[in-house]
Amino acid sequence: MNYPKISIVTPNFNGGEYLEETILSVLSQNYPNLEYIIIDGGSNDNSIDIIKKYESQLTYWISESDNGLYEAVQKGFDKSTGEIMAWINSDDVYHPKAFFTVAEIFSLDGVNWLQGVPSTLDEKGRTIGVSKVKKWSKFNYYTGNFHWIQQESVFWRRSLWKMAGAKMETEMKYASDLELWLRFFRFEKLYVTNALLAGFRIRSKNQLSLDHKDEYFKEANDKINNEINNVISNQEKKIVAQIKKYNLILTKLRFNPLKQIFYSLFYLKMKKNKEALFDYPSVIIFDRISQKFKLTKEC
Repeated sequence: MNYPKISIVTPNFNGGEYLEETILSVLSQNYPNLEYIIIDGGSNDNSIDIIKKYESQLTYWISESDNGLYEAVQKGFDKSTGEIMAWINSDDVYHPKAFFTVAEIFSLDGVNWLQGVPSTLDEKGRTIGVSKVKKWSKFNYYTGNFHWIQQESVFWRRSLWKMAGAKMETEMKYASDLELWLRFFRFEKLYVTNALLAGFRIRSKNQLSLDHKDEYFKEANDKINNEINNVISNQEKKIVAQIKKYNLILTKLRFNPLKQIFYSLFYLKMKKNKEALFDYPSVIIFDRISQKFKLTKEC
């Protein structure tokens, strides 16, 4: 089996409570071609002691003040060289053998961007939830249905990173990952697999992504509207506008028996144009007989 170099970046600031578990989830993969980079923002807790404990297994690490999460991620990617890239925050974890799964799936034709099935952890590190597999396309984002591409279980090729500008929006505080996905959608399809790759830890307090939802949604909607107004084609704009209009009407008809009839007629009218412009890629599943991952139209 081919083992492409996988570059993983962990940004951290005073994340000592969970940092070691995150680091071990990366190193215990025992993946033979790993590049692991930790960018610390000048922590004053026990983070540095934890990082130094594992520094012989790290490709690079640094601790210095920065302008937040996304600048730290950018610093890490600037130091990286791997063919496949990802980042994981210092309270989340990778599931066992995830990198071997990623390497195998990226050997399939046409796969340049991948998300595993989303899963969640509690503060004790227990996996407490696994979501259904959801197909994605840029259509979901343009119509406001962006909940959620799970950042920690997303991997992509460096070639896609370069096509999309090789940068994070470091001025953003909350939704720079979503902004990156918008740029990726300009060039590639997001493939999804029913394999577990990483888990998002839900904490009872002091969690940026959950404590600042309103700010997140504002940043997200601003970037989506900018993409619609300034980037996508006129044909795409027309279909998105029609979809939003009909969705608004359907919301008003929520308790009306005519809703299903109305929706069916609308769906038949729009289906051809929607599928032509907003193609959803195949789901990647594990085949029991061959013991390999394969593309399928099933979801």
